[in-house]
Amino acid sequence: MGLSIQRLADQRNDIDVVSLWRRGDDLSAAIAEADVVIDFSMPEATLEVVARSVGQRKPVVCGVSGLDEVQVAALRGAAESIPVLYDRNMSQGVTVLDATIRQVARSLGGGFNVRIEETHHIHKKDAPSGTALKLGDSLIEAGAATSHDDIDYHSERRGEVPGDHSVIFTSATERLEFSHSVTTRDVFADGALRAAVWLTRQPSGWYSMRDVLFGED
Repeated sequence: MGLSIQRLADQRNDIDVVSLWRRGDDLSAAIAEADVVIDFSMPEATLEVVARSVGQRKPVVCGVSGLDEVQVAALRGAAESIPVLYDRNMSQGVTVLDATIRQVARSLGGGFNVRIEETHHIHKKDAPSGTALKLGDSLIEAGAATSHDDIDYHSERRGEVPGDHSVIFTSATERLEFSHSVTTRDVFADGALRAAVWLTRQPSGWYSMRDVLFGED
């Protein structure tokens, strides 16, 4: 992801990558050079990245997957001091899918079962994926389910699939399906760069990709 972000940033005129941090490098020095920090490291490194960013009052875009409740709580705590944008999926298309299924769930009301299908490469360890759980959260918030136990999750791991997700609503009389497929992981770098530019103009607080695209909480 770091290389993708650097390559795509080189193609833009509104952002420059001033430093790349790798394990063993001086993290504080890397953050000091930046106006905004983009974190695609690992869960065990995220708390350190966020703590150093708070210390230097730098906004953070975090796209690290697999964060536990304690780590997410630490991010939310940091948002009291700096702008923090956290999302399980930085894809702009997934953000639109998420907004769409929220509206669909509210419009349909009850009487529909919901199923989320996701396919990823064989190297991905977590299942359901973070994106599938993100979509599930939206369905719950919109009233299509009362908990994740009410949602039928189906996960498949094969080949080098970057990420496919489908949300399916079914009743006794009809079926609606909404899908998103990733063709290259550059999609996450694109979203992260858009989020980073946007976040530099925001006050301290907790944000997601939905805020970037739609200005919603």
